[in-house]
Amino acid sequence: MELTPQEIQLFRHNGFIKLPTQLSTDHVVALKTAALKDMAEAVEPVVKQNDRIVRISAVWERGGIFRETITCDEILNPLESLLGPDIEFLLNRHNHVYLRDAGSSHSLALHRDVRHWSRTIATVLVYLEDTNLENGCTRIVPGSHHLPAFANLKDDGVREIAASQTIPLPMPAGGLLAIDSMIIHSTGINHTDRTRMSMTLGYHSADELASGDNPKKVLVRGERPYRGNDKPREY
Repeated sequence: MELTPQEIQLFRHNGFIKLPTQLSTDHVVALKTAALKDMAEAVEPVVKQNDRIVRISAVWERGGIFRETITCDEILNPLESLLGPDIEFLLNRHNHVYLRDAGSSHSLALHRDVRHWSRTIATVLVYLEDTNLENGCTRIVPGSHHLPAFANLKDDGVREIAASQTIPLPMPAGGLLAIDSMIIHSTGINHTDRTRMSMTLGYHSADELASGDNPKKVLVRGERPYRGNDKPREY
């Protein structure tokens, strides 16, 4: 369940990789059922579009199968190959389940999730339904995480180049896609009469220069080592 050196290099070079692991059918059904229940009951926090709930946020705080998914070996074992043994989950970025149908308009434009390489996130997309060209699978511009920080996608030249190099990434239900959040990407348009559901999760390597707990992050594997030069030590 660890990534090979070749897979790690592909992630670093291309900015994304389909994880070799996958959630079981039973796990996907349980996760999807819990998400649909919270949507039906409007369990806050939620996001609406045209008076219908399209996203539930704060999935870590919901506990249960959501938290079980965030901390599962299928995600954390391969992530450890990218982030090391000490991994934090972010509470204030991603941390949601999105339900997209033909009327969904969120994230259709090409974008980056973060602006600078020193603050990037290892984002894991958890697909709860099959995604394909028809229902709007994730679209990626390979290698675009290497573009300069703060590259403005409102610039016509940057946007046109990015759009011309975009590739679709169909994924099965239970599939896991890891991306560098500096990469340029978007969601495709759902042209079907069915839904497309996915969960978006964000992870960091534990910050070895930050002392103490951060209320916006939760440690999900390992420990928080502090290696600042102001720490007393003996030589």
